[in-house]
Parts: sequence; structure tokens; C-alpha cells
Amino acid sequence: MKRVYVNEEWCLGCHLCEYYCAFANSHVNDMAKALKGKEIHPNIRIEEKGDISFAVSCRHCKDPLCVKSCISGALSIDDGVVRINRDKCVGCYTCVLVCPYGAILPSPSGVMQKCELCVENEGGMPNCVMHCPNSAIVFEER
Repeated sequence: MKRVYVNEEWCLGCHLCEYYCAFANSHVNDMAKALKGKEIHPNIRIEEKGDISFAVSCRHCKDPLCVKSCISGALSIDDGVVRINRDKCVGCYTCVLVCPYGAILPSPSGVMQKCELCVENEGGMPNCVMHCPNSAIVFEER
């Protein structure tokens, strides 16, 4: 299964992946209308440690602790993609606590959010990968 990987040596720390992720998940056709003047809540985020920048997103583990520990059954695996059913999520933060990568975050509404690989995109390519100006984020099978 293809996953999102980051080549830290190529990451510029520009945060464009965050904006394109937030735009993709806004379900609005115009990026300015979707994001202008709004606080974004992307499913990927840039971390910076010294001179190194890298993107943090869900690794879609083969045996995910988040799915095993979800008390409401909101997390599941669908074709290898770990997904969240927002209607079932009770906002208990258990998945946040057990994720070894820090890839699950609370949304403004209180339910959890995470990368779902933009599975609804035509062509199946995540927005963060398509719009990374330095090709630091890749979508490949390893």
C-alpha cells in the first residue's frame, strides 16, 4: 500500500502542505474562500527541530494501536487506510495518547482528525504530495 513519506533533507518548512491539506478537507472549490482569514486545522503538520523541518502525518500502520484502543469504534481500517468516523468519535483522546507518531489531533469540533490520504481526490494523490514545491513529501510503496 502506498503511504506518505517525507524526505527531511528536502523539506523547506514552507507549510504549504498544511494549507493544501486544509483546503482539500474544506470541501470548498476556491482556496481563498476556504482559508482566507481562518485558522487552519490540517491533517498534516510541519515540525521544526533546529535546522531540520519535517511533516508529521498518519503512517497508516498495518496493526494500528489507535484502532485497537478506540473506545467508540470510530477508527477503522478501510483498504489499508486508517479512517475516522466523525459521527462515532466521542473525543476521548485515547487515540491521541496511543499514536506513536503524534499524527492524530483534535479538530475544532472536538472530534479527532488525521490524514486519510485524500482518498476522495481524483487520481488518488494526496494534496500535500501534489503541492509540495520541493518534492519533499512523496506518496509511494516501500
